[in-house]
Formats: sequence, C-alpha cells, structure tokens
Amino acid sequence: MSYSLSYTESSTFTVTHARHMVAKVATDLKRMQRFYGSPSDESITNYEAEATEMIRAGYLGTVTYGFRKDGNWIEPTLRYTARDLAGASANDDDPGRIRPGADISGASFYSYMTYSAAWDQLTQTQRDAFKATLPFSRNGAAEPGVSGYLDNDHSYSSGGRALDRACVRSF
Repeated sequence: MSYSLSYTESSTFTVTHARHMVAKVATDLKRMQRFYGSPSDESITNYEAEATEMIRAGYLGTVTYGFRKDGNWIEPTLRYTARDLAGASANDDDPGRIRPGADISGASFYSYMTYSAAWDQLTQTQRDAFKATLPFSRNGAAEPGVSGYLDNDHSYSSGGRALDRACVRSF
C-alpha cells in the first residue's frame, strides 16, 4: 500500500496586506516629521493612500521620501523598494529608527516614485485611469542623485510581498 501527500498554498494579496506595510511607512514619515518638521500630516495621509493603491495593484517600483539639496537626496531620506517574495519569506520589521539631528538647512522635502514592470505593460489609457484614482498627481522629473550612500536597514512584508527600506547616510 502506498500513500501520497500533496500540499498547495495560494495567497491573494489584498488591500489589507498593502495597508499593513504602508502603515509602517506612514509611521516612518511621522517620525521624520517629529524630528525635521516635514512632511505635513496631510502629505503623509496622501502618500499613504497613494502607496497603498500602488502596492495593491503591483505598480510600485520604488518610492523615496526625504530631503533634497542641490539636486541630491540627503540624510534623512527613506527609499522603499517593492518586491514580490515569490514564495520566499522576509522580515516584517518594526518601523522607526530615523536618525535625529541631520543638517537639513537649505534642503526641501521631496518625494519621487518609480514604477514596476506591470505598470509598463499598461496602455496609456489604463495608466491615466489609474492615476485619476490617486490623491495627487505626479509629474515627470529627473530622479535626484544621492549625497552619501543608501543603507538597507528594514523590510516590511505581508501577503507575499515586501517593501525593503533604505536610508540615505552621509559619508
């Protein structure tokens, strides 16, 4: 007599999964606000809504929030990179550990987003329709450089997807 056992697992990524990860991004932004005065509460709410929809739909490549001076990101700046875990696992770290005391004189708060390969496969009509559902409009712009380096320090995950966080650090 022989026995056979099989196991199948499937996962559907939902808005709840996206909200779980993006709530941690919003917490990071609130800490940045506490230490540096930006972004505003209204901006955080809008960034949270935008990131939730972009992640849920699978259209987010990277999103960077932070301070820009002379065309470059400076500390404190946070970059989140979306990825599909493809059956693997990832840490679901607690948010935080934003360094206080960075020199932001002469800098302004800025945000920059890149899109995933799934976004590139949409028609322009589909892109326009999706963008119309977001809380604000982004315009094309050159991506700022980095003054220093990016230090990968956190990962937020849920439902088979992850957001990897990197912080700009000064040399």
